[in-house]
Amino acid sequence: MQHKGGMGGSGNCICLGCGFKKPHQPGKPCKDERCPECGKAMVREGSEHHQLFLKKQEEKKH
Repeated sequence: MQHKGGMGGSGNCICLGCGFKKPHQPGKPCKDERCPECGKAMVREGSEHHQLFLKKQEEKKH
């Protein structure tokens, strides 16, 4: 069996638009989920995309 580079079956999906979080569903990438609050695509909490977003938000503060 080949590992696809995912983050495993646990954790949360998070919306970068409004901050809504929901538990990740194993086998269903967060990027394929839409936020039920604002409709934007979600990302895995702690993923590279999430870390880049947080870094940009921090840079905007300074």
